[in-house]
Amino acid sequence: MKEPSNLKEDVEYWRWHEYHRVVEGKKWTSKDIITAGVDVGSVGSKAAIMINGEAYSWGITRTGSNSPESAKKALDFALEGTGLKVSDLKYIVGTGYGRVNVPMANKAITEIACHAKGANYIWGPSVRTVLDVGGQDIKAIRADETGRVVSFLMNDKCAAGTGRGMEVFADLLKIPIEEIGDISLKIEEEPPPVSCTCVAFAKTEAMGLLRKGWSKEKVLAAYTRAMAVRMANLINRVGLEKELVVTGGQSKNIGIVSRIEVILGVKTLPMPKWRESGLDPMVAGALGAALFAKALYEKDQKS
Repeated sequence: MKEPSNLKEDVEYWRWHEYHRVVEGKKWTSKDIITAGVDVGSVGSKAAIMINGEAYSWGITRTGSNSPESAKKALDFALEGTGLKVSDLKYIVGTGYGRVNVPMANKAITEIACHAKGANYIWGPSVRTVLDVGGQDIKAIRADETGRVVSFLMNDKCAAGTGRGMEVFADLLKIPIEEIGDISLKIEEEPPPVSCTCVAFAKTEAMGLLRKGWSKEKVLAAYTRAMAVRMANLINRVGLEKELVVTGGQSKNIGIVSRIEVILGVKTLPMPKWRESGLDPMVAGALGAALFAKALYEKDQKS
């Protein structure tokens, strides 16, 4: 996995780092059921390859202005180092914000279903509530022991409390987005949340707080808490049921996750060690899509 280089003045603080991984020691043959899920989000595009329903490789890239090109880039990235070609894939499911624009997909399935299924795969059948924090929206999902969606709610189409909102604050405060969670916790006392989670107004409010002498850590804590309150409210509305997990880019934001835990009075299931050999919650949607692809391929073979 590529690690970030030394930061420069012109660094894009908002940018998550792209990376891909291939599971070591796993082999494939033409007889295997090799499937893929391609999750084109509003901010990030992810692709996952599975062999007989087991994760083999995945890639995370930035979504560009062209959804079909973003889908192709993500899938090509996931295929790197596997020896596989797109033609070796038995079935491909597209999901996410741009799911209808995944040209190589055999079928498109909503990201709500795919994140529930992917969370079930990553953490196991005990998962009952999934909070998916995307680039432009938040989804609170209740699922059964198989990863099937029971009910869900999502916020309005607004960047408030989403990955895009956090990117805006990363640039404003000149803090790399992958460090925001840790830095937001470096405070002596938790400040009140910012009064407005609308990104445009919250940004203005944050600048006012900085001028008043608030530290970057304190401003960030105030906005992060406001995001956590918004997310916790959505979870309560859908009906919190243990166990709770967080997927999407903000699953890696310990500042948000820990504050959600405090507000709700529950602990989320432990984050997989994604930097080492664990599955990445950012690719939960793509993993779920690849699992649906396997089921659909097997159904087609029986018909």
